Formats: sequence, C-alpha cells, structure tokens
Amino acid sequence: KVYKNLYNELFFHSCYNRYMNIITSIRKKVIVSVQALTHEPLYDERCIIAMMKSVILGGACGLRVSGARDIKNAKKLFDVPVIGITKPEKIPENWQEVVYITPDTDCVNEVITAGADIVAFDGTARYRKGCNLKQIIDKVRLSGRISMADISTFEEGVNARLLGADIVSTTLAGYTKESIPSDSGPAFDLLERLVKELDCPVILEGRIQTPEQVDKAFDLGAHSVVIGGAITKPISLTKRFVKRG
Repeated sequence: KVYKNLYNELFFHSCYNRYMNIITSIRKKVIVSVQALTHEPLYDERCIIAMMKSVILGGACGLRVSGARDIKNAKKLFDVPVIGITKPEKIPENWQEVVYITPDTDCVNEVITAGADIVAFDGTARYRKGCNLKQIIDKVRLSGRISMADISTFEEGVNARLLGADIVSTTLAGYTKESIPSDSGPAFDLLERLVKELDCPVILEGRIQTPEQVDKAFDLGAHSVVIGGAITKPISLTKRFVKRG
C-alpha cells in the first residue's frame, strides 16, 4: 500500500508538471485545427500530414486533429501539443441537437491511446449515451492527460469547470440550439464572461477569420486561439468567393 501511494503521488506530480509545461507552451498563441471529413479530398493521409506541416511552418504552436490516425501522425512527426478528438464519418443531420465530438468514454480512450496531450470533448449539457460528462472528465484526468471541454454557453462552461475540466473552449458556441446563431462571428462575449468567472485557461475557437480577431481574443484574456476553417478548409473558403453577395 505504501508503494502504491508513492507511485500515485509520483504519477500525479509528473502529470502536473507535464500539464503546466503544455499549458505554458500554448499561452497567447495560435493552435490550428487540421481536419477533414472522410468524403473530402483532403482526408487522404498524405494531405492531412502536408497541412499539418504547413501550419507548423506558418507558426502554429499546436494542432487539433480528429481520429487515431491523425493524432498518431501529429505526435510522431511534430514536437507540439496535440489536441485530439473523435468525430463520426458523417456529421449528423441534427448536429445542433446531438453530442458527436468525443461523445463517450470509448472515444476518450481512443484519443488517449493514440497519444493526444489534450483530450477535447463535447462539454455541453446535452444528453449523451452510455456515460455522463463527469465520467468523461474523470477518465481523462486518471490517464494523466489534459481535459478540454468544448462548450456553447456560459452555464456549460461553469459546469464543465466545476466537474474538473482543465480547459474550457468556446468551440460549440453558435452550433447548438442553446447558443447564439453561428453567423454572429467569434463568441467574444462568451469568452469575456468565462475568463472573468473561471480559474482555468479559456480558449476561443469558432468563426475566427482575421488576425484582428485573434488580437481581440487575447486582449479579452483568451489563453489560446484555435483556428480551423479560415486556414484549412479550401472547399468552404472557395464557396465564400464564388457565392459572394
């Protein structure tokens, strides 16, 4: 029992040091989400790796990637923090109503096993099958990884932190029925409220289009900014120009 307690103490001390190093390394920096759905041309493994290389060369301090294949490649090829998630092959038609980002403990285990430093998951108050939010956060904590709750409202952010989430991110703001519509730009108001209320890093993610918006996020207290579609989604970027007006 003495040896077991000592092992646990050393394990959590080591995890804490690793946690602090990762959290410090992403402070006031940009993380890029490099993802593609299975039906998209860029889902090809070589394309995803090329995109990851490109954004790292461009100065990204970390990567947010989906699925075991891309998490493993990110960890193998790059010396930056990796946020890992799972997503279904096809986004549900009722995506505003259901949990589909790392939705259960099996998916959490997949992300952990693949080697992600930070495990991100749906941190909303919506129903999830087979487990609850606390079980997801506890599983991440016991693995020694950092937990990141993707939320859509202020109340969800507070709840996720109370349940033990290490990081809260505005990822789902505007993408649930409970939050402000997604055509309203980055969730600056939500970010500002969370920064004032929570005692943990708060990340701004979602609908960031310009460097000025990144600057504003940091001025409001964002620990990091995650950018996805504005950098790594050529299909949607092209549509913006073709369907202008």
